[in-house]
Amino acid sequence: MKVLLSLVISFFILIIGCDVPIDNSTKKVISESELKRDTYFSQSEQEDRNYFVYLPREYYSQPNMSWPILMFLHGNGERGNGKDELDYVLMHGPLYEAWIQKKDLPFIIVSPQLPMFDFDNKGIDYITNRSKKNIPVRLLKGVPHRPPAFLNELSIMRTPSLINMDRVAPLLPDGWEKVAPELITILDNVKKKYRVNQKKIYLSGLSYGGFGTWYMASKYPNRFAAIAPVVGWGHPSFMYSIAAQNLPVWQFSGGRDATVEIKYFYAGLDKLEQLGHENVRFTVHEDMGHDAWTRVYSSNELYDWLLSFELGESNATSTNE
Repeated sequence: MKVLLSLVISFFILIIGCDVPIDNSTKKVISESELKRDTYFSQSEQEDRNYFVYLPREYYSQPNMSWPILMFLHGNGERGNGKDELDYVLMHGPLYEAWIQKKDLPFIIVSPQLPMFDFDNKGIDYITNRSKKNIPVRLLKGVPHRPPAFLNELSIMRTPSLINMDRVAPLLPDGWEKVAPELITILDNVKKKYRVNQKKIYLSGLSYGGFGTWYMASKYPNRFAAIAPVVGWGHPSFMYSIAAQNLPVWQFSGGRDATVEIKYFYAGLDKLEQLGHENVRFTVHEDMGHDAWTRVYSSNELYDWLLSFELGESNATSTNE
C-alpha cells in the first residue's frame, strides 16, 4: 500500500510539473501546509458556521506524528457570519503568520469567528467600513508586505496601575464568553478529526480575544497546557481557578496602547501571584500601541514557550524542567 501511494504521488508530481519539496536524505515528499474550513452548529446563532483549521507543514507526510493545537481568538474587528466573512480572521495573529507569511509553525491552528452580536449596527468605523479587499491573500511565491504599524502619538512613559478593580467590568460587551461552550465543542471536534497531541493544547487571543482567553482559562483551566492573552487584561475575579490549576500564563501589552490601557493589566496578574501562582510572565512592549500583537506573533519566542508545557493530571508542567 505504501509503495502504491508513493507511486501515485510521484506520478501526480510528474503530471502537474510543480515544485514539491523533497527530503533529500529520504527522497520522500514533504507535504505543504493546508488551510481548511470545518463546520459546527452554533447554539448562539442557531445555524451552521465555519472555522479555520490550519494543518502544519508535514502533517500528511508524517502520518505517525501527533500535533499540538493552538486555538486563536481574534479581535473585535474580525467578527463575522462564520461563512463568507470568515476570511477576516486571517487579518492578524498566528494564522496570519502561518498561512499568509508562511511561518513554519508546528501547530494545528484552530481559528473560529465571533458572531457580530449587533456590532455591525453600532457605528464602529473599523467594522462598518471594513473591506474584503484588505484581507491578506496567500501568494503562490513569496509573502506579501506586512501592513505598517498603527500610528501612535503617545509618549513612551509609565502610567500608574489601577489596583482596585471592584468597579471595573470583568469583560468587554458581547465577547467570546457568549460562545464559550461552542469553542469547547470546536476544540473537541478538532481533537477527534485530526492527529492531535492531547497534552499540548494551547490558547491565545488578541484584544477582544485576549479578554476571551482569560475568560476561557477561568472557565476551563484544565483544558489548556498554557495561555497567552495579548493586549487584553484579565480581571482579578478570574484568577482563582487559573491559580488552582497552576495554568502557565504569558501576558502581553503595549505600553502606548490607548485602546486597552496598560493600567488595567496589573491587578489581575498581582492576584495570581497572591494566590501562589508561580508561572506568570508579563511582557510590556513599551514602544508599541494596541498592535503590539504584530511583534508577539511574528517572533518565535511565544511559540517556543507554549510548546515547553504539557497538560498533566492536575496542572501544566514545563517539558524543559
